[in-house]
Amino acid sequence: MSGLTSLHRTLEQELLAVLRGASLECLVCGEFVLHEGALVRCPECGMQLHGRLAGAGSATDAAGQQAG
Repeated sequence: MSGLTSLHRTLEQELLAVLRGASLECLVCGEFVLHEGALVRCPECGMQLHGRLAGAGSATDAAGQQAG
């Protein structure tokens, strides 16, 4: 199951990179995305992500900060 875990982490890292503006590539089709306030969308395939994160970190980072 370690292959599945590493795939999940890779997808999570890519998603967070798009949300925080570090990556401009659509996760679906590879075209450039548009950042419109809290919305990230791809004009080519129509993919939309809502709720752009100001200080995007991984879910494990957020859990660690709450516990500590």
